[in-house]
Amino acid sequence: MSLQKKDDHDHSAWLESKDLSPVEKGFLFSLVWLDRRFRIVDYMELLETLYYRVNLQMPKSHTEQYNLDNKFWYWYPLYTLGFFSTLAYIVAAVSGALLGFYYSPASAGAAAGEASVAYDQIAYIMQDLQFGFMLRSIHRWSAQVMTAAVFLHMLRVYFTGGYKEPRELNWLLGIVLISLTMVFGYTGYLLPWDQLAFWAGQIGVEMALSIPLVGEWVAQLIFGGFSLSQATLQRMYILHVFLLPFVVTALIALHIGIVWVQGIAEPH
Repeated sequence: MSLQKKDDHDHSAWLESKDLSPVEKGFLFSLVWLDRRFRIVDYMELLETLYYRVNLQMPKSHTEQYNLDNKFWYWYPLYTLGFFSTLAYIVAAVSGALLGFYYSPASAGAAAGEASVAYDQIAYIMQDLQFGFMLRSIHRWSAQVMTAAVFLHMLRVYFTGGYKEPRELNWLLGIVLISLTMVFGYTGYLLPWDQLAFWAGQIGVEMALSIPLVGEWVAQLIFGGFSLSQATLQRMYILHVFLLPFVVTALIALHIGIVWVQGIAEPH
């Protein structure tokens, strides 16, 4: 009998000698068998240590941190705005990914006075696709809720002094995030390529051209020229679907991570 088989046999004999239920014996035997081959107990101990270290960094509520006996209960709804905006972002991201299966960023037909391919795809989603109207409505409303929640979250942080030392960098990161949220909304607003989208895009071109020195360069980079075209729609689609989601997700993770380390700021 090899050493491995002998050890397994000894463990089996030890388990049989204990007054354990069949489920407990099966669990312990599986644990020992796996541990001898993959050292899972060592990794479980590492995970346990990591859990307790992370738990020590978890932000405490004001009541827990200062033993205030719910004297600050009126702050709690305002302190959920950050979570609410993150939840709305997740809903918008999932619903937007599903919409991407049916959307095509093509402006063909618009130059001849007809509906563009992009608009026809939106009409198909809204009118013919099963649950399409609900899916696009969820995406649109979650995006609007996210925008409102981020704005209110910034107001809460400002008026409660949450931007002060040592949280200045996270405040600046929040400013970047609300700016990217506006860009998210603008690029998504142009994707249907209807009249509203066209004139919103035209306003964007004019605003880009009004920038001193680099205005023409910015207009060509973001909008593909000085007038709206297929290049404009293509750029808006790439920004909305392929660039902004990854940048915003990374910044949100960093933002939440800093809050996790520093804790939630009490009102000043």
